[in-house]
Amino acid sequence: MDLFRALHLDELSHALAGLSMFPYFDMAHYVVSVMALREQPGAREVAQRSPFACWFSSMLYCFGGGVLSGLMMAEAPIAPLSNSTNIILASVIWYLVFYSPQDAVYSCTALFPLRLVLTAMKEVTRTWKVLGGVTQAQSKYKDDLLVMIAVGWAKGAGGGLISNFEQLVRGVWKPESNELLKMTYPTKVTLIGAVLFALQQNQYLPVQRHHLMLLYTVFIVVNKTRMMLTGSSTSPFAPIESLVYRTLFSGPTASSYAALTSGTKNPAVKKLSADSSVKKSPKGASESPNGAAVPENKAPGSPANTAAHHRGKSSPKKAKEQPEYAGSEGTKKSE
Repeated sequence: MDLFRALHLDELSHALAGLSMFPYFDMAHYVVSVMALREQPGAREVAQRSPFACWFSSMLYCFGGGVLSGLMMAEAPIAPLSNSTNIILASVIWYLVFYSPQDAVYSCTALFPLRLVLTAMKEVTRTWKVLGGVTQAQSKYKDDLLVMIAVGWAKGAGGGLISNFEQLVRGVWKPESNELLKMTYPTKVTLIGAVLFALQQNQYLPVQRHHLMLLYTVFIVVNKTRMMLTGSSTSPFAPIESLVYRTLFSGPTASSYAALTSGTKNPAVKKLSADSSVKKSPKGASESPNGAAVPENKAPGSPANTAAHHRGKSSPKKAKEQPEYAGSEGTKKSE
């Protein structure tokens, strides 16, 4: 590209494309990966209880991308373990991070300036892993864009994608931490890189490969450094993700659905329910002609009112009969 030549970046991109990852960048990748494992809850207890399980988990952290991409390409998943030099180097780093005297190695690598440099070097290796996965898929599946993206993504972020299996090795089962359910920043940025390199390999992206490698590497290194310096874990893609989600995948919520259904209810049904609520009265009460509720024992025609009416009519007769009965009784006594 003319812009790269004008900025004198063409030579830099060629030099970056020819850069060897072994041993220094690979060592940085192993150190950061094993440190990430050690900082997991319960990892140190597993290291004391079962060193082999801890070592196997470390190898999955370091070579998880190669294992997962091999499974996807129908190759032996233990192929990454065939490189004895890398396995020995990663094993030495695992031992020093977990079991060094006085915890000296971990204490040194955990210093922020050194950890910042090691993390930046690890991000550089991400570019080579993604590109290697895309190239590996293209060698078997010509112009198959989806396969190239999937294999490149698996090779660059395999350690995170198989994290549930790695946790099982340590006796932990957390299905809610599945990387597909809640993607972390490394998984997202690796997926974007796989898409870009797959498009470039299929001539859909008008840019040369070494130029794309430089652009992608600078982006992930600068952004990861910024996140570490500011202490922020917010993904730079968060605004775009939120916009796309609200536009394409949000759908109606429960509150909006309830408002929609209540607004479209039949008016006749509303009127009927309102009339029934007005006519409803307490138990044991009736309605008077003017609409007021009257207790059942006060309602006209009720048994209680009828009995009271009869008692009122018969009371004078009894009053008249009582003196006669009293007089006759006195007469009998005098006789």
